[in-house]
Amino acid sequence: MEINNGQRRHFTRSLMRWHSLHNDRSLPWKEEKDPYRIWLSEVILQQTRAQQGLPYYLKFLEAFPGIKDMAAADDAAVFRLWQGLGYYNRCRNMLATARYIAYECSGIFPDSYEKLLALKGIGPYTAAAISSFAFGLPHAVVDGNVYRVLARYFGIEAPYDSTEGKKLFQELAGELLDRSESAGYNQAIMDLGATVCTPAAPRCDECPLQESCFAFRHQAISMLPVKMKKQTVRNRYFHYLLLHAQQHIWIRKRSEKDIWQDLHEPYLIESDTPLDTAGILRTAPFRQLHTGGAELMYEGSLRQRLTHQLIETRFFSLQLGEQADIPGGSWVPQTALPELAFPKTLVSFFEKKLYF
Repeated sequence: MEINNGQRRHFTRSLMRWHSLHNDRSLPWKEEKDPYRIWLSEVILQQTRAQQGLPYYLKFLEAFPGIKDMAAADDAAVFRLWQGLGYYNRCRNMLATARYIAYECSGIFPDSYEKLLALKGIGPYTAAAISSFAFGLPHAVVDGNVYRVLARYFGIEAPYDSTEGKKLFQELAGELLDRSESAGYNQAIMDLGATVCTPAAPRCDECPLQESCFAFRHQAISMLPVKMKKQTVRNRYFHYLLLHAQQHIWIRKRSEKDIWQDLHEPYLIESDTPLDTAGILRTAPFRQLHTGGAELMYEGSLRQRLTHQLIETRFFSLQLGEQADIPGGSWVPQTALPELAFPKTLVSFFEKKLYF
């Protein structure tokens, strides 16, 4: 793909002119220079849309105004605030990085791309974003919005999730970068992708790049950008038993290297197929409970789609006469459930059933 200097200059100038005159996208972290706030917003926005992440960003800033405040917080408090965002490894890495910067760097953020990249939970995109927005360094950010704008404008057919494609897009983004105003350029191209050059129904009539856009001129908007990998989805069947005794519920903390690590849950029976009440009664994990003949009641079901997994969850309740000794967890007062961090599916169930 040959792109001459004139094309590059036209793209960058048109984009920056649009950003100066017409870009009115308002988000609280825009124009922000504090590396802590920029880092926090970028971690939250990894795999999360801006409007979904906005209330979380504000809640985190209220609870932890500075990085030392987050570093000193209990894990459980941070996970409770993160509850509902998903991809909980982001939260785990965020805590580790906060404590590293607070205790090993005296609360001062690294101010180079290379040092930022060495931190937990920070990849090339996040390191470039912090470098550019906080320190004005000439690093181009490349996210889904950038892939889309560049692929459509220049007619790039290389899959953006291939090794070749990633390299191509990164190099091109660097060549197009306005090095004298990297923060403004990076914000401009991401905002253009988020508000004008959208995945579906793009607003081409409002695009400053329409006249020279390959996809617009060749009616190829729906075909670009190109994605190579197809996600394979794994189906999983969770059966949660809410064991009640004396106004308490048995709860455990997930510690396995699996989804929802460090979050809490009731007694879980996972199987290869969905089970009804009779099926639950026949499982070995249920027989180990020694319930004394208490009746198992079906409470409903929910589904949650993760990136590569579809979780079908069924809920059952069991009223026990006393708090039995069940390894791996503990009996928690029902009134204390809101103080624990749970996966989104469990939060939805607890709210619906008025446990919260």
